[in-house]
Amino acid sequence: MKVDLDGRRSWCEIDLNQIKQNCSIFCKYANTTDIIAVVKANAYGHGDIEVAKALESIGIDYFAVSNVEEAIRLRRGNVKGEILILGYTPTDSFEALHEYDLTQTLISEKYAEQLSHKTNGKIKCQFAIDTGMNRIGLNACDIDKTVAIVEKYSKIFNLNGIFTHLAVADSASDENLEFTEKQIEIFGAVASKLSHLNLQYVHCLNSAGGLSQIRLPKSVHNVVRLGISLYGLKPSSDVSLPKEIRPALEWKSVVTMVKRVPADSTIGYGRTFKAESEMLVATVSTGYADGYSRALSNKGYVLIKGRKAGILGRICMDQMMIDVSDIPDVKLGDEVVLIGRSGDQVITADDIASSIDTIGYEILCNISNRVSRIYCR
Repeated sequence: MKVDLDGRRSWCEIDLNQIKQNCSIFCKYANTTDIIAVVKANAYGHGDIEVAKALESIGIDYFAVSNVEEAIRLRRGNVKGEILILGYTPTDSFEALHEYDLTQTLISEKYAEQLSHKTNGKIKCQFAIDTGMNRIGLNACDIDKTVAIVEKYSKIFNLNGIFTHLAVADSASDENLEFTEKQIEIFGAVASKLSHLNLQYVHCLNSAGGLSQIRLPKSVHNVVRLGISLYGLKPSSDVSLPKEIRPALEWKSVVTMVKRVPADSTIGYGRTFKAESEMLVATVSTGYADGYSRALSNKGYVLIKGRKAGILGRICMDQMMIDVSDIPDVKLGDEVVLIGRSGDQVITADDIASSIDTIGYEILCNISNRVSRIYCR
């Protein structure tokens, strides 16, 4: 998509059709049409309302978020589908669960008790079941106790589901495959003992689980949580994506200055880069306050005119400097690709993540709100 650069310093171009295609391909590959689309963290940086409404147009009617503020934002954005809050909601926000027709995760027995005393009427809830992640949920090591707690609160709330989270479904090692199988076995035992409740939503598969060709009976799952793969990224390097699933986001910026730097000059804060010979250096109007990691200082690269340009010196709050010595005709206003394609060159969030020992999720989620989002179809 051609973008008018006037007034733009750092922006993301997001292809909503690609997100819809990623969802459809995932459903085909995982042999399901029952999806909870995870749109927490502003849809992993892609824009939660825009993504949710695009998915509603192809029949997705269930969404998952991190917290009540994210859920309310979707409702105020006229998102109609069911919304599951995956994490903690403070007691002073409990009434919003009624007001905005939200489903709250019960993260522990104590939390369920607290919620039962603070709300009027049967709010919609799902119990988190801890099968080995040790984050939130009822400890399923004691299956009978877990079942008893769920049964108790099914009489108090409008309890419509249970779920667990697979800790290493994105790993192909034998040890981790065994751990995932054990988690599923435990969750299956809990689900089986609760089958008389006829829970509408029973889920344990995330993006990695759905792509791993794990095939589970309906008693263990009847819906899949689709997160990172919805946006075209791999859950990990061990997981292969169908070729039609592609990144939906490109992050771009512009050249704001080009200057010749003589040999022995230093560049940036801390003078961490020294030119060994004369260089042509361009300044780019994106920095760590935009979410571009400072850890990429002196080691990352961007794309300009179909060529790689290395980052020189420390990334600043609002700007960075790049080496364009071998790239002809770079000038003020030229487009710079931070994530995406330029000519035959491509750089992905996963590529950036691997260079600084993190994950693509973090790269996308860190793109700040001051970076404009432009939507194309």
